[in-house]
Amino acid sequence: MAVIQIQDVEKVYRGKVHALRGVSLDVQEGEIYGLLGPNGAGKSTLVKILMTVIHASTISGTMLGKPIGHCKTLEDVGYLPEHHRFPYYLTGKQVLHHYGALSRVSRNDLKQRSSSLLSRLGLAGWENKKVGTYSKGMLQRLGIAQALMNNPKLLVLDEPTDGVDPVGRREIRDLLIELRDEGRAIFLNSHLLSELEMVCNRVAIMVKGKVTKQGTIDSLT
Repeated sequence: MAVIQIQDVEKVYRGKVHALRGVSLDVQEGEIYGLLGPNGAGKSTLVKILMTVIHASTISGTMLGKPIGHCKTLEDVGYLPEHHRFPYYLTGKQVLHHYGALSRVSRNDLKQRSSSLLSRLGLAGWENKKVGTYSKGMLQRLGIAQALMNNPKLLVLDEPTDGVDPVGRREIRDLLIELRDEGRAIFLNSHLLSELEMVCNRVAIMVKGKVTKQGTIDSLT
């Protein structure tokens, strides 16, 4: 079953700037699907459309079986935006409680789930420290923890290893494989082929707003 299935997505900004030009792709249950392309190719624009941060000029398709933009469906989606920002005066635990509450996680689950995710993402011992003291890599890990607070069926990650050191990147890759093996689908956006080829079942290559190729890493290479 396809968790994301979109056809002919177009996005035209003012001034007739074409960010997306007829993008079509599908992401299946239990797979890591990579969206690969250079900066400015339109990858983040597509992700923002899926998450209803911006609206497409034209779009046809579904996410988790419902039309794109269906609000209730987003409760089952975890999202890590590119260049995310957390209030620097909150602690790591407070950040997860805040975003968990926004995702309608019950009060009883917030404490247990945040503690478990902080430990799983290598942030145990930092839960009561303000995020203003976190390194870039730690902020990325906290961002992934935030995206998992609502126990999502689909995880949408925009450049999740940006600014993370090589050891941290490996740990994040290992985590993504674990999450896939738990049955989650992951839509992963990156400009780094080396990151995608180690974890993705399939990859789409985007250039200048178009998906030029998609398939397994072996078939593309």
